[in-house]
Amino acid sequence: MPRLPFHVVTIFSVSIVALAAQGPGRLTGNPTPGTPQPDPPNLADRITVTGCVQWATSNGRGAVLADELSAPSDSKFLLVNAAREERVPPGTGTSDAAKQSTSKTYRLSALNSALVPFVGSRVEISGEVEDRPPGDGGSQPMLKVGFVQRLPKATCP
Repeated sequence: MPRLPFHVVTIFSVSIVALAAQGPGRLTGNPTPGTPQPDPPNLADRITVTGCVQWATSNGRGAVLADELSAPSDSKFLLVNAAREERVPPGTGTSDAAKQSTSKTYRLSALNSALVPFVGSRVEISGEVEDRPPGDGGSQPMLKVGFVQRLPKATCP
Protein backbone atom coordinates (compact mmCIF):
# COMPACT_ATOMS: atom_id res chain seq x y z
CA MET A 1 0.00 0.00 0.00
CA PRO A 2 1.50 3.40 -0.98
CA ARG A 3 2.12 5.91 1.78
CA LEU A 4 0.84 9.49 1.48
CA PRO A 5 3.32 12.25 2.20
CA PHE A 6 3.05 13.74 5.69
CA HIS A 7 2.07 17.25 4.46
CA VAL A 8 -0.91 15.86 2.44
CA VAL A 9 -2.26 14.04 5.50
CA THR A 10 -1.72 17.13 7.69
CA ILE A 11 -3.53 19.49 5.29
CA PHE A 12 -6.42 17.05 4.92
CA SER A 13 -6.76 16.63 8.69
CA VAL A 14 -6.66 20.39 9.38
CA SER A 15 -9.29 20.99 6.68
CA ILE A 16 -11.66 18.42 8.17
CA VAL A 17 -11.27 19.89 11.66
CA ALA A 18 -11.86 23.44 10.36
CA LEU A 19 -15.01 22.44 8.49
CA ALA A 20 -16.38 20.54 11.48
CA ALA A 21 -15.79 23.52 13.77
CA GLN A 22 -18.05 25.73 11.65
CA GLY A 23 -21.16 23.79 12.58
CA PRO A 24 -24.40 23.79 10.61
CA GLY A 25 -24.50 27.58 10.30
CA ARG A 26 -27.07 30.03 11.55
CA LEU A 27 -30.41 28.57 10.63
CA THR A 28 -32.71 30.80 12.65
CA GLY A 29 -32.66 34.05 14.51
CA ASN A 30 -33.17 37.72 14.06
CA PRO A 31 -30.57 39.36 11.82
CA THR A 32 -30.93 42.62 13.77
CA PRO A 33 -31.12 41.85 17.50
CA GLY A 34 -33.66 43.95 19.35
CA THR A 35 -35.71 44.69 16.23
CA PRO A 36 -38.95 42.78 15.72
CA GLN A 37 -39.28 41.02 12.39
CA PRO A 38 -41.96 42.39 10.05
CA ASP A 39 -44.92 40.34 9.00
CA PRO A 40 -44.56 38.63 5.62
CA PRO A 41 -45.81 40.79 2.74
CA ASN A 42 -49.47 40.70 1.85
CA LEU A 43 -49.46 40.52 -1.95
CA ALA A 44 -53.11 41.52 -2.12
CA ASP A 45 -52.18 44.94 -0.67
CA ARG A 46 -49.12 45.42 -2.90
CA ILE A 47 -49.20 48.17 -5.52
CA THR A 48 -46.61 49.85 -7.72
CA VAL A 49 -46.62 53.61 -8.21
CA THR A 50 -44.34 56.19 -9.77
CA GLY A 51 -43.89 59.69 -8.41
CA CYS A 52 -41.50 62.09 -6.73
CA VAL A 53 -40.09 61.60 -3.23
CA GLN A 54 -40.29 64.73 -1.09
CA TRP A 55 -39.81 65.66 2.55
CA ALA A 56 -43.13 65.64 4.43
CA THR A 57 -42.69 69.15 5.79
CA SER A 58 -44.72 72.22 4.88
CA ASN A 59 -41.71 73.92 3.28
CA GLY A 60 -40.56 70.74 1.47
CA ARG A 61 -37.21 70.70 3.26
CA GLY A 62 -35.95 68.23 5.77
CA ALA A 63 -33.10 66.21 7.12
CA VAL A 64 -32.41 63.00 8.98
CA LEU A 65 -29.81 62.89 11.72
CA ALA A 66 -27.05 60.32 11.25
CA ASP A 67 -28.21 58.30 14.27
CA GLU A 68 -31.75 58.12 12.80
CA LEU A 69 -30.76 56.72 9.39
CA SER A 70 -31.46 53.12 10.37
CA ALA A 71 -34.72 53.99 12.13
CA PRO A 72 -38.10 53.36 10.49
CA SER A 73 -40.34 56.33 9.79
CA ASP A 74 -43.80 56.88 8.36
CA SER A 75 -43.90 60.65 8.71
CA LYS A 76 -40.74 62.06 7.06
CA PHE A 77 -41.33 61.32 3.37
CA LEU A 78 -44.09 61.68 0.78
CA LEU A 79 -44.55 60.37 -2.73
CA VAL A 80 -46.21 63.17 -4.73
CA ASN A 81 -47.60 63.26 -8.28
CA ALA A 82 -48.16 59.52 -7.88
CA ALA A 83 -49.41 57.43 -10.78
CA ARG A 84 -50.41 53.80 -10.42
CA GLU A 85 -48.55 51.25 -12.54
CA GLU A 86 -50.58 48.34 -13.82
CA ARG A 87 -47.68 46.07 -14.83
CA VAL A 88 -47.61 43.94 -11.69
CA PRO A 89 -47.43 40.19 -10.99
CA PRO A 90 -50.70 38.26 -10.88
CA GLY A 91 -52.42 38.25 -7.50
CA THR A 92 -51.08 41.62 -6.38
CA GLY A 93 -53.27 44.63 -5.69
CA THR A 94 -56.46 42.62 -5.23
CA SER A 95 -57.47 43.83 -1.75
CA ASP A 96 -60.08 46.56 -1.31
CA ALA A 97 -57.44 48.97 0.01
CA ALA A 98 -55.25 48.39 -3.05
CA LYS A 99 -58.12 48.57 -5.56
CA GLN A 100 -59.43 51.83 -4.11
CA SER A 101 -56.01 53.45 -3.85
CA THR A 102 -55.98 56.22 -6.44
CA SER A 103 -54.25 58.89 -4.38
CA LYS A 104 -51.86 61.37 -5.95
CA THR A 105 -49.90 61.55 -2.66
CA TYR A 106 -48.75 58.79 -0.30
CA ARG A 107 -47.00 58.87 3.06
CA LEU A 108 -44.02 56.55 2.80
CA SER A 109 -43.11 54.07 5.53
CA ALA A 110 -39.53 52.78 5.36
CA LEU A 111 -36.12 53.04 6.94
CA ASN A 112 -34.90 56.60 6.63
CA SER A 113 -31.72 55.40 4.91
CA ALA A 114 -33.80 53.75 2.18
CA LEU A 115 -35.46 57.01 1.13
CA VAL A 116 -32.97 59.82 1.85
CA PRO A 117 -31.00 59.20 -1.38
CA PHE A 118 -34.18 59.52 -3.44
CA VAL A 119 -35.48 62.88 -2.16
CA GLY A 120 -36.11 65.09 -5.18
CA SER A 121 -36.03 62.14 -7.61
CA ARG A 122 -38.70 60.52 -9.71
CA VAL A 123 -38.98 56.89 -8.59
CA GLU A 124 -40.95 53.69 -8.91
CA ILE A 125 -42.04 52.23 -5.58
CA SER A 126 -43.66 48.88 -4.84
CA GLY A 127 -45.18 48.33 -1.46
CA GLU A 128 -48.22 47.58 0.63
CA VAL A 129 -50.88 50.24 0.78
CA GLU A 130 -52.71 50.78 4.04
CA ASP A 131 -56.09 52.35 4.56
CA ARG A 132 -56.19 55.73 6.18
CA PRO A 133 -56.23 55.38 9.95
CA PRO A 134 -59.66 56.07 11.48
CA GLY A 135 -60.06 59.70 12.49
CA ASP A 136 -56.97 60.71 10.52
CA GLY A 137 -58.97 63.51 8.92
CA GLY A 138 -58.24 63.03 5.23
CA SER A 139 -54.50 62.51 5.37
CA GLN A 140 -52.77 60.57 2.63
CA PRO A 141 -52.77 56.78 2.59
CA MET A 142 -49.57 55.13 3.74
CA LEU A 143 -47.40 52.99 1.49
CA LYS A 144 -45.03 50.55 3.23
CA VAL A 145 -42.07 50.63 0.88
CA GLY A 146 -40.82 47.23 -0.24
CA PHE A 147 -38.79 48.32 -3.25
CA VAL A 148 -37.70 51.65 -4.66
CA GLN A 149 -35.76 52.53 -7.79
CA ARG A 150 -34.86 55.83 -9.41
CA LEU A 151 -36.33 56.27 -12.88
CA PRO A 152 -33.79 57.19 -15.55
CA LYS A 153 -33.99 60.56 -17.27
CA ALA A 154 -36.92 61.68 -15.16
CA THR A 155 -37.15 64.91 -13.20
CA CYS A 156 -39.42 66.16 -10.48
CA PRO A 157 -41.01 69.60 -10.44
